[in-house]
Amino acid sequence: MSLLVRVVALILAYSAIYFGVDSSADIIRDMTVNFGKALDTCKTELDLPESINADFNNFWKEGYELNNRLTGCAIMCLASKLDLLDPTGSLHHGNANEFAKKHGADEAMAKQLVDLIHGCEKSAEPDKDACVTALNIAKCFKVEIHKLNWAPSMDLIVGEMLAEV
Repeated sequence: MSLLVRVVALILAYSAIYFGVDSSADIIRDMTVNFGKALDTCKTELDLPESINADFNNFWKEGYELNNRLTGCAIMCLASKLDLLDPTGSLHHGNANEFAKKHGADEAMAKQLVDLIHGCEKSAEPDKDACVTALNIAKCFKVEIHKLNWAPSMDLIVGEMLAEV
């Protein structure tokens, strides 16, 4: 390997470290932390029990099953507060794309995340209960993120959320 190639590789590696290139899991972690910031407000507004915290604290853990309808209600409330839903209750693609980019995603990753959620909206089993539908979409999204190996460590997420309290 020529000296020039080594120098360029060293500069790129240093730049990635110095400028903090985020991994996909780090971006998903940041989005999750910010998504969950309004959870207490939604719990109060919807009179949700403290028991839904377990679903949010374990959300990204592989093998953890989301089954609580009320968690779907909380997810809808959070998405609404972040202006991620259109008037029909579906994902607002533009706002979701901006939310992802605001938390470090580049255009390609933001588009992929929006496409994943949109695909989950289409494939999730519809239900008369909007909370159950939201839960089904969330379960699908979780599976798809795990397939990409983008799932963040829940220990880091919980730690960050506790540090902000």
